[in-house]
Amino acid sequence: MPKVEVNGVSLYYERRGKADGIPLLLIMGLGAQLISWPEGFVDRLVDAGHNVVLYDNRDVGLSTYFDEAGTPDINAYLAGDPIEAAYFLSDLGDDAAGLIEALGWSSAHVLGVSMGGMIAQELAIRHPQLVKSLTSVMSTTGNPELGQPTAEAVAAILNPAPTSVDEAEEIADRLWRVTASPGFEFPSEDVRLRARAEFLRAAHPAGTLRQMVAIALSPDRTAALGKLTMPVFVIHGEGDCLVSPSGGQATAAAIPGSSLWMIPGMGHDLPRPMWDEMVSRISAHVASSSS
Repeated sequence: MPKVEVNGVSLYYERRGKADGIPLLLIMGLGAQLISWPEGFVDRLVDAGHNVVLYDNRDVGLSTYFDEAGTPDINAYLAGDPIEAAYFLSDLGDDAAGLIEALGWSSAHVLGVSMGGMIAQELAIRHPQLVKSLTSVMSTTGNPELGQPTAEAVAAILNPAPTSVDEAEEIADRLWRVTASPGFEFPSEDVRLRARAEFLRAAHPAGTLRQMVAIALSPDRTAALGKLTMPVFVIHGEGDCLVSPSGGQATAAAIPGSSLWMIPGMGHDLPRPMWDEMVSRISAHVASSSS
């Protein structure tokens, strides 16, 4: 199994594309596994000449779990009770740095979505020498005043953990009907197939809750983002209700020289009709950063 030991954890990863392609690290979001990336989207990145590496963040998929830290009570936290984090976004950023080094890359282009964008930001802040360019998608800066979810999105994401494949499909369908792109046809079959695959591969809801706490308790990155010097491309959906558009706008505003693409009708997902243009723009960003 392709695993590396970095930063005190074991990370499962997969590599796609030619070994001499342009190094591109993909970082997934909250509770998501490497198989959560749409295959067609990844295939387009490979066809564009990238040597793509996907991996499971700590506490999800086939990477190290932190079950000894216990399962946090998110509802109690939302009610005002104190809570402790098993780790922070900075630790996940260090994980990504360790993976880049373990792969033998001197540096890589980095693409992160949602929490993966936050991790990518931490990676760029803490290990700028390893990040040739950054693409932050549907993410935010950590400023608690910005990028906040709607009440409906919070209720949808706090669904009880599924105990069967059928439940996993139903819960995912309900969640994504709230958070998916309102301007595009809802991909019900894709959502259900992905939920089934994730449940059968490695269902681990406690890890998702610990990642949620890591997001909540990690500090605001705005000032540190202002010191980044690598090229940065920010993508956000105008219809995102899970990380509101102000999060992407704030990310771009915080980083000198960054570019921002706000996509009408896009929510908190990667809508299939946008894949070609997304990959084209991401590839152009990577190419300009490589020259």
